[in-house]
Amino acid sequence: MDPQNLTRVSEFLLLGLSEDPELQPLLFGLFLSMYLLTMFGNLLFILVVSSDPHLHNPMYFFLSNLSLCDIGFTSVTIPKMLTDIHTHHRIISYVNCLIQLFFFLFFGCMDNLLLVVMAYDRFVAICQPLHYPVIMNLHFCGLLVLLSFFLSLLDSQLQSLMTSQLTFCMEVEIPHFFCDPSQLLILACSDITTKNILVYFIGAIFGGVPVSAILFSYAQIVSSILRIPSSGGKYKAFSTCVSHLSVVCLFCGTGIGVYLSSAVSLSPMSGTAATVMYSVVTPMLNPFIYSLRNRDIKRALQRLLS
Repeated sequence: MDPQNLTRVSEFLLLGLSEDPELQPLLFGLFLSMYLLTMFGNLLFILVVSSDPHLHNPMYFFLSNLSLCDIGFTSVTIPKMLTDIHTHHRIISYVNCLIQLFFFLFFGCMDNLLLVVMAYDRFVAICQPLHYPVIMNLHFCGLLVLLSFFLSLLDSQLQSLMTSQLTFCMEVEIPHFFCDPSQLLILACSDITTKNILVYFIGAIFGGVPVSAILFSYAQIVSSILRIPSSGGKYKAFSTCVSHLSVVCLFCGTGIGVYLSSAVSLSPMSGTAATVMYSVVTPMLNPFIYSLRNRDIKRALQRLLS
């Protein structure tokens, strides 16, 4: 690439999910519905938990923070996407792209770390039930959420700083509906070998380590459940983990798959579909996954409505 063709670009073109004009109204209605459902479900979940004293315990405290994080996660990308479809103006400035990237990484990492904290909560509840009230006290729970916040802030700052050092060609078209970090690395014209190594190193620290911690926690949980003599006790213990495991598989599975596979030849459409799963679908489903089989939430909702 000639030096004169390299510059600090002032804007990017977001190609979105599809360039077909006939699909735009369908995409607008679909993602608007999903966004409104995400906002309604998560805000209602937070309201139910905060208004019922019976739910003021560590598990629901972490779930409320997860719902708050999911609201921010979807709000970083979906409103911009809906505006682009409605106005047919898919340009995003360089500065706004970096801002969007920063908050996307922050809320994504925060989601991941909160899932780790919730796995630890289930580990203590099942493996050390007698010590649970002492270990998972209010001060310690708040400290875990605060630690997740600062680690997420550090991760997003490091990755955003590295992305800001990339050099792009004159015209950059991002085959996505937001400034996806993996796509920006692919589209950069400068030598990105070192930055690629750093990004994957940070991804391993802030992505691989949390997933490993979750897997280790559930290995201990399964071992403890198998030692429970009664089948009813086993079912009760395992049922408290099903919802969390479902969210972990949806969020971590698709999220890690996208960024690990960006190193090999992955079609843009496959990557976009996986991104939609963990950044849009999972935050929408979270409050329902944790509520549908939860009698405490149902009772609290009935008390709130009555």
